Amino acid sequence: MAKIVVDAMGSDEFPTPDVEGAVMAAREYGVEIILVGDEALIKPVLGSQNIDGLNIRIVHAPEMLTMQDKGENLVLKARSKDARNSMAVGIDLVKTGEADAFVSAGNTGAGMVTALFRLGRIRGVDRPALAPIFPTATGTCVVLDIGANPDCKPENLYQFGILGSIYAEKVRGVKNPKVGLVSNGEEEGKGNELVKGATPLFKSSKLNYFGNVEGKEVIGGKVDVAVTDGFTGNVMLKSSEAVAKLITDKIREIIKNGNILTKIGGLLVKPALGEIKKLLDPSEQGAAPMLGVNGLVFIGHGRSDAFAIKNAVRVAKHAVDVKVLDAMKSAIEESLKN
Repeated sequence: MAKIVVDAMGSDEFPTPDVEGAVMAAREYGVEIILVGDEALIKPVLGSQNIDGLNIRIVHAPEMLTMQDKGENLVLKARSKDARNSMAVGIDLVKTGEADAFVSAGNTGAGMVTALFRLGRIRGVDRPALAPIFPTATGTCVVLDIGANPDCKPENLYQFGILGSIYAEKVRGVKNPKVGLVSNGEEEGKGNELVKGATPLFKSSKLNYFGNVEGKEVIGGKVDVAVTDGFTGNVMLKSSEAVAKLITDKIREIIKNGNILTKIGGLLVKPALGEIKKLLDPSEQGAAPMLGVNGLVFIGHGRSDAFAIKNAVRVAKHAVDVKVLDAMKSAIEESLKN
């Protein structure tokens, strides 16, 4: 049975969605849940749930990391051996082997720093990357990095490619995933100095390298893994989310303000619109993996509801079951021999 730590102090509305989602996951996926956070806040929410027969326990962590924790203050809280915040306590459970994975809807930067200091990196990985799943015309695409590393070197992108490829294969079930470098043109030679410097590394690797891809090709499903620096990836992510919201909001507005025929048409297409909304909803994936740290860490959106938390646990459980961390370690080790 997979043991998943859930940061009960992570979401914007903590601890209610975090606890409720964890309970849903324990019931649906048969995992052991360790809720980490302020016990006095967690217990009333947990007590309102039906947890008969479920394997759920609380580990008290009276403090939490917030968006206000930055710079030296964040580093001190992330690395202190006596840290009592929920992220540090939860990630330590993974480090000691008491748990298999950590899930949080808390501050992404805090999660990255805490995981780095407490778990360290996989040997051969210079920088971990955050890797969400983008919906595409043909399925999904792992995109990394989307914010953890605004400035990168070619070697970093190459390592992202290896990590993303293994994750796509093991967790997403994609056989021999195609890996592309995000650029401003498909042709080799296009792109900034970072892309040009990374190209030879990808071409000489054992990855199923597709070549350069523009944003439209990523959304069009040309590749299974899209590699970029954190600055570009974050712009892609935020832009995609904004466009998706704009389209769905405008469709709703047009139907609401239209004539009777438009409203009838809206009712007829409502099921299809529901499927589109589901496709674009980040809560369906729940959380993005932090690839490259020496442990399984998943970070979700601060606005996560119970459904998103439940799905984050599902993704974490699957990563545990398929031993994705061991596979990434082996792939990076192999790359060091080349």
